[in-house]
Amino acid sequence: MASLPVLSGQEAVQVFESFGGSVSRQRGSHIILTKEGEIATLSVPDHKEVAKGTLRRLLRDANLTVGEFVDAM
Repeated sequence: MASLPVLSGQEAVQVFESFGGSVSRQRGSHIILTKEGEIATLSVPDHKEVAKGTLRRLLRDANLTVGEFVDAM
């Protein structure tokens, strides 16, 4: 099993964009991503380093595994 990488918010957004997400807006210190055909949005903190628990929750919300995420980097 792949381990979670240490990424900034901007780096995480780039990987989520490779799965079809698009930045809809910047709201304070968070970047809001939407995906065509999906109701839910992802709110990625625009920090120098996204906490591992936060990244794991974002992956779960996006229906991605750690392996899929790491492979897309």
